[in-house]
Amino acid sequence: MVYSNVTTSALTELYAGTDFSSLSWLEHQWVAWYVWIGNPVIATGLMSFILHEVVYFGRSVPWIIIDAIPYFRQWKLQPNKVPTAEEQWSCTKQVLFSHFTIELPLIWLFHPTAEALGMTTYQVPFPSLKTMAPQIFLFFFFEDFFHFLAHQALHTGVLYKHIHKIHHKYSAPFGLAAEYAHPAEVFILGTGTILGPLLYCYFTQNLHIVTVYLWIVLRLFQAIDAHSGYDFPWSLHNIIPFWSGAEHHDFHHMAFTNNFSTSFRWWDRIFGTDDKYREYRARVNAAKKAMTNATKEQKIAMEQKLMDEVEAEGIIAEKEAEQRGFGGKTVKVQ
Repeated sequence: MVYSNVTTSALTELYAGTDFSSLSWLEHQWVAWYVWIGNPVIATGLMSFILHEVVYFGRSVPWIIIDAIPYFRQWKLQPNKVPTAEEQWSCTKQVLFSHFTIELPLIWLFHPTAEALGMTTYQVPFPSLKTMAPQIFLFFFFEDFFHFLAHQALHTGVLYKHIHKIHHKYSAPFGLAAEYAHPAEVFILGTGTILGPLLYCYFTQNLHIVTVYLWIVLRLFQAIDAHSGYDFPWSLHNIIPFWSGAEHHDFHHMAFTNNFSTSFRWWDRIFGTDDKYREYRARVNAAKKAMTNATKEQKIAMEQKLMDEVEAEGIIAEKEAEQRGFGGKTVKVQ
C-alpha cells in the first residue's frame, strides 16, 4: 500500500519498524485509517461508534422487513403483536438518544482506558482466530452472568419503576428494541459487555481491540436477535440447546418474570428462575399433543389463550415488582 507524504509523519510515529509486506488487506486498511486520522484516540472513538451504529441498525433492518411480511408470522412467537411503524420510530428515537448521551461519551473514553490497561489498539498484525475465540467465549460467559445478576436487580423497587420499566414497554419485543432502555440501564447493563474485556486485559496484558470489536458485533447480533420475536427452525437455540435466543427471552417480556440471562440458559436453570417458563412450555406442548386432530385455527386460539394467561399474570407481577425492595420485601405505599 502506498501512503501520501501528508501521512508520512503519522505512519512513522505509529508504525515504525512494521513489516507491511506481511500484512493482510484488512490490516492495511486498519493502518490506513489510523494514519489518515493521525490521532489514535480520535480514530478509535470514531471507528468504535460508527461500528456500533452500523451493526446495530444494520442488523435491525432485516427484522423490520420480516415484520412487514405476513408470511413470516408463522414463526412469530406472539403473532398478534406486530410493531407498527409508529412504534418502530418511537423506539428508534429513544435508542438514538441513549446512543448519543451515554454510549458515545463512553466509547470516546474507551481508547485511553484500554491503553492504560495494556490493550493493543492501532498496532498490527491482528491476533489469530485461535487466540481470539477463547477470549470471546470468556467475554460471553462473563457478560451473561453479570447480566443475570444486574437484570434481576433491575426488576426490584425503584430500579424497575424508574429505570427498567421503559424496556418492558413492549411485551412483544422486536429487533430495534434491544437497546430501547433508560440511559441508566444502558450504562448498567453495558458495563457487563465492556468490563469483561477490560478485566481480561488488566490481568493478562494480552488483548487486541479488534478482538473486542468482534465480541461487540457478536453481542449486538445476540441482543437484537433475542428481541426479534421470531423462532425459526434454524434458530441457534435449536442447534445449541443451552443458547437462549428469542424463544427464551420473548417469554421474559411476555410474562415479565423468569429468564434473566442473555446468551445462555444455564444460570436461569441452576437458580430456578425459569420455572414459570418451563411450566408454560410444558403446557403448550401438552395442549398441542392433545389437539393433534384440531384445526389450525383451534390450535392458534389455544396458544393465544395460554399467552394471554401468562401476560395477565405478568401484569400482576410487574405491579408487585414496583413495590419490592432489594431484600424481596414488599414496600407498602401509604
